[in-house]
Amino acid sequence: MDAKIENIKKYCESLTKYTRLKTREVKIGDIPLGGNNPIRIQSMTTTDTMNTAATVEQSIRMINAGCEYVRITAPSINEARNLENIKKELRVRGYQTPLIADIHFTPNAAELAARIVEKVRVNPGNYVDKKKFETIEYTDKEYQLELERIRERFVPLVKICKEYGTAMRIGTNHGSLSDRIMSRYGDTPLGMVESALEFLRICENENYHNIVLSMKASNTQVMVQAYRLLINKMNAEGMNYPLHLGVTEAGDGEDGRVKSALGIGTLLEDGIGDTIRVSLTEEPEYEVPVAISLAKRYDSRVNHEPIVGIDESPINPFEYNRRKSFEVIGIGGSTVPKVIADFSLMNEINYDSFKSIGYYYDAPTDKWNMNDTASDFLFLGDNELLFDSPNNLKLIFNYKKWLSLSDRTIGIPYFKYDEFVAASEKSFAANFVEISIYDIFRDDFTKLTNQKNVIFVLASKNIHAMPEMRRMFFEFVNSGIENPVVIRNSYHEIDDDHLRLYSSTDFGGLLIDGFGDAVWIRSGENGRIEFINRTLFGILQAARTRISKTEYIACPSCGRTLFDLVEVTNKIRNRTEHLKGVKIAIMGCIVNGPGEMADADYGYVGSGVGKITLYRGKEVIKRSVNSENALDELIELIKEDNVWVEPVKL
Repeated sequence: MDAKIENIKKYCESLTKYTRLKTREVKIGDIPLGGNNPIRIQSMTTTDTMNTAATVEQSIRMINAGCEYVRITAPSINEARNLENIKKELRVRGYQTPLIADIHFTPNAAELAARIVEKVRVNPGNYVDKKKFETIEYTDKEYQLELERIRERFVPLVKICKEYGTAMRIGTNHGSLSDRIMSRYGDTPLGMVESALEFLRICENENYHNIVLSMKASNTQVMVQAYRLLINKMNAEGMNYPLHLGVTEAGDGEDGRVKSALGIGTLLEDGIGDTIRVSLTEEPEYEVPVAISLAKRYDSRVNHEPIVGIDESPINPFEYNRRKSFEVIGIGGSTVPKVIADFSLMNEINYDSFKSIGYYYDAPTDKWNMNDTASDFLFLGDNELLFDSPNNLKLIFNYKKWLSLSDRTIGIPYFKYDEFVAASEKSFAANFVEISIYDIFRDDFTKLTNQKNVIFVLASKNIHAMPEMRRMFFEFVNSGIENPVVIRNSYHEIDDDHLRLYSSTDFGGLLIDGFGDAVWIRSGENGRIEFINRTLFGILQAARTRISKTEYIACPSCGRTLFDLVEVTNKIRNRTEHLKGVKIAIMGCIVNGPGEMADADYGYVGSGVGKITLYRGKEVIKRSVNSENALDELIELIKEDNVWVEPVKL
């Protein structure tokens, strides 16, 4: 293949062998990142920056939790000036951790902060431009004049950073692209990349290279695609700047952890990322252990079993396209990815057992009810049911058990590869066949492919499991194999927190690339069934491949926040979590307002002390609503749009 064509899709060192992406080293105080340094961990304070004592105390808690860089908001010149007091107090108390000033709309604050702290973060969408949500047709000459205007305003900061040895992060956010970028590139990963490159090229022209880049989004598909495209564009221009990874506005609790792990972990799997921040709507010291867990997983990844190499991805890694497959019993084709629950290790299965997978038996009516996160398939293995299962739920049995059933139509057989090849009796409707990467290169594998009643189940024992499974999908695409595919991962002897993070990465990395028609987790502990079911639905939602519940785009708190984000998010969740598929953004201030809400249906944004502005999409509907009435007003807005439904109690 022509080398020039081959480079079009390149974004990592290898698609099959774990190798860290080679980036230049950037000095940030005494803790460098990039190059051969480990993945660095950072977080951001939520205190008022003018409150020196509170900010110092919170910074210490973050540092003690494992935070290597502490980011502090500086929305105005006053906060930027107070960074000196915060830094001085931390140093007096023995903490040398580098500080980062977070800047959005105020170049003068950035220029002052760059003289004080070890690094400044600027958002290219906000730094010079004032977003008005206007579409403007630019000629090439007019566009170039805009770039000259940016250069004039940005170069003073670059020169200060060079003089003081201060590092800079050019951090693009999906929701705050400038009107100029939106007009030319649209609301796209390419627009995000070009937004950063505009500023980066100015830095390079000034011979300033102490730079880190980021491409944050709440939509994990957009986030992953933007980072990949950024690397590709940097390669084309001879750049190799280190990358800061994060999913912005991920939310809190399980959902926030799933979404963060899915986006960040997908990139870490390919060796991408030099520093990470997990953005949760919680206290920052709770973010740090999650980030550490994600990074630590790759400490020994280079020792994985070899995977059959491939020169180039057969798909476009910069946009989402679902792999083409035909449908078999509701799996594959144009159907949403399905969830498989596992009761194979249960000693006793009764009606109550089904509550853990979203089904509720009503004895007086002899009927089953189900919720929005009810599993689609149930693997029973060698077990059997002594009562009728819910009609919506399809049962899967081990092949030999299926053969022993008096009525084989109630279930679907599950085969190991050799069992299926040798079997004389199979289901005419559907057969699950477990395969490994070694099986797909066997001479007889073609006999199984494209049979209209065969569903493949991918399994891997490789610690580099996601890329190994992805390599199997690549082979399917290259060979025109269109059978539906189940992704099955097994997790044993790890706690729930790690299972949630690891599974989000392992499944999410495939789903984001359009791979996988069903998901299945195996674990040896029966008490995890409800947790696993909830996690799988959360992963599908975070990957934007199946929406089963309300989505909350909630920013992490910081010194700009005008209300208690954790408290307000919980109140909104309690009243609206039954609104399946509705996306509600909860933003603490105007910086994280209409732009950062990305594709939310409704927005709840702090606009002043005790005041809330409500949005429909990116349109302001009500301004300066008293905070005590704002939630009721939000619900009324949802009702006006005929989106509201009353919650159903099971």
